Amino acid sequence: MKIHESEETYLETILILSRNRNQVRSVDIANELEYSRPSISIAMKNLREKGCIEMEAGGYVRLTESGREIAVSMYERHTLISDWLVQLGVDRDVALKDACKMEHSMSEQSFSAIKKHIEDAR
Repeated sequence: MKIHESEETYLETILILSRNRNQVRSVDIANELEYSRPSISIAMKNLREKGCIEMEAGGYVRLTESGREIAVSMYERHTLISDWLVQLGVDRDVALKDACKMEHSMSEQSFSAIKKHIEDAR
């Protein structure tokens, strides 16, 4: 299944929001990402068709198993890369923005190598 960078961001956002509240709605995602409701609606439709989310009664969004796997992977990449950049002396705000870009474009091989390097250094 082909998942686009923006869809990875939506899934990661749903995961993060679901950790802070019991239920996540499309409007919560729109507010968090500062996107329009129509854009979120289209994205949710696409993610539903790909089997990454389910829409529950009341308009609540729930990650499916495959959606959760993608979201957890993106979140791990984001936190590990941003923390690493901060440790290297990068300003936190810059590190967060850069990590967001890097997490989507980095190969699994490169990410695994960075992760191993960080773990070995600890």
